[in-house]
Amino acid sequence: MAQAARVARALWPGRCVPAEKLSARPWPPPSAQSRAGFSGAAGGPGVRKGSPRLLGVAALALGGALGLYHSVRWHLRAQNLRAESSAVQLSVSSRLQLTLYQYKTCPFCSKVRAFLDFHSLPYQVVEVNPVRRAEIKFSSYRKVPILVAQEGDSLQQLNDSSVIISALKTYLVSGQPLEEVITYYPPMKAMNDQGKEVTEFCNKYWLMLDEKEVQRMYGGKEARTEEMKWRQWADDWLVHLISPNVYRTPAEALASFDYIVQEGKFGAVEATMAKYVGAAAMYLISKRLKSRHHLQDDVRADLYEAANKWVAAVGKDRSFMGGQKPNLADLAVYGVLRVMKGLEAFDDLMQHSHIQPWYLRMEQAIAEAPPMH
Repeated sequence: MAQAARVARALWPGRCVPAEKLSARPWPPPSAQSRAGFSGAAGGPGVRKGSPRLLGVAALALGGALGLYHSVRWHLRAQNLRAESSAVQLSVSSRLQLTLYQYKTCPFCSKVRAFLDFHSLPYQVVEVNPVRRAEIKFSSYRKVPILVAQEGDSLQQLNDSSVIISALKTYLVSGQPLEEVITYYPPMKAMNDQGKEVTEFCNKYWLMLDEKEVQRMYGGKEARTEEMKWRQWADDWLVHLISPNVYRTPAEALASFDYIVQEGKFGAVEATMAKYVGAAAMYLISKRLKSRHHLQDDVRADLYEAANKWVAAVGKDRSFMGGQKPNLADLAVYGVLRVMKGLEAFDDLMQHSHIQPWYLRMEQAIAEAPPMH
């Protein structure tokens, strides 16, 4: 029972990437220290608000000094690299080889796939067995998604869905080498509310662009701030509504695990345990999740409310939050909701909220994304 529950928590929202659960506010200026790669995450100060266990005064001072240094270095480097931006976007499909290590039903992994698909970035998928996780034995960072990017002789590992998306978008827009971009998102060791050590990432909702690039991409600071706000909302709130809804009843829990087994990578015994024992375990665990996140007795009501809040934020005058085309917030919300497709919760959401027109536009936008040359 315990093993099956661990499998289920790995495959569904709020469980597959603990670092994503922290409600950290991103740091406005880029800062860089050491990063989590093939040899593991570096220690250092965290950024989570309201957790006195995370930081010492000395660590903060050191982080600030390093951040100032890298901020100056970044601005100087950006001036020299702006001219290369167009060339990078045109040749990225041949220069950048991407491999995504994932659980298909994980919403954080779905976010990354939505980004890659919309930007027509070719990538290979490695489905990770949630029990053995042998596919990611090369990494000391043991969560998914993990993206391995090879550019020439340079091989980089990117961890955390929001870091992956922000780093790749910065790379596409600015033309900075990916190896350099990754240093703007340093990993930090932190303690969560349960007293467990987790890895958090600084700046993960920020694109590291200069003022001209920001103006060209967003048209103003308000649009940039709005995008960051709703990207974080998708991680901090929307994703936590998935499990209580897909495991709401015993029948829904069993249907969810049938979907997980079909889409995931399991052995025969693991599949049987996941489908039956895991469904029972996660039905019970979903009740605890409802209490932890202070959800209503009818968890569907919270899901509908969140969907309608998002639609209201997009507004009637825009096809997407990004205007005529999706921005990173659109892709994040779509990626989270997409993992429910085919389940009763998804059908109910489409029928009882106002989100269906926006969702269908997102599907079309991704399907029609032009290929990268």
